[in-house]
Amino acid sequence: MTTTPIVPLSLEDFLNKPNIDESPAWEYINGEIVQKSMSQGQHSKLQYKLCETINQVAATFNIAYALPELRCNFGDRSIVPDVSIFYWDRIPVTTEGEIANQFNSFPDWTIEILSPNQKPTKVIDNILHCLEQGSQLGWLIDPDEKSIFVFQPNQTPKIYKVNLSNNETQQETLPSLDKIELELTANKIFGWLQMKIK
Repeated sequence: MTTTPIVPLSLEDFLNKPNIDESPAWEYINGEIVQKSMSQGQHSKLQYKLCETINQVAATFNIAYALPELRCNFGDRSIVPDVSIFYWDRIPVTTEGEIANQFNSFPDWTIEILSPNQKPTKVIDNILHCLEQGSQLGWLIDPDEKSIFVFQPNQTPKIYKVNLSNNETQQETLPSLDKIELELTANKIFGWLQMKIK
C-alpha cells in the first residue's frame, strides 16, 4: 500500500485528479491519498464468488446489488471497497434508468478482503467509517487466517472462523442484510478457494 505525503487537498480536488481509478485504485482517507493493494488469486476468487452469490439472491428480486471495486464518495472520503452492496432503491440511476457512474453515498454493506502482507488497520478504519455514515454491515475477510470479522452498528465485532470438524450443524451462519436470505458460513466462503481437478 502506497501513501503520498500529506498535502492540503479536498475531496473534490482528489476526484478531479487523473489516474485515481488505475489498478489498483487510489482512495482519499483523512486528507491522504492511499493506493489499495493489488488483488491476487485468493482475493480475486473470493471477490468474484461473493458478488455472484449475493446477486443470485438479491438482484433476482430487485432487493440489492453487489458491485466489485466501486468508488463510493461520502463523509469526506472516497473509498473503493472490494465489494459494495446497495439496496436497490439506493442505487443511483440516470434519467434513462441506467445505473449511474458516480456513487456519492455509503454502501449498505461493505466487504473488504485482506491481501497478503496488507495491514488491517486502514481497512478496518474504512469499515468503521462506513458504519458511522449509515452502513448496516461490514465484513473483513482474512484468507490467511480463514476468518471473517463482522461489524454492525452499536455491536461488538464478531469473528467467524473455519470449523475444522466440517459438521454443518456447528457452523454459524454469517449475518447479511435484511431481506437477503443467504446461508453463508466461513467454511463455505473459504471452500470457494478450492480448485477441484476434473
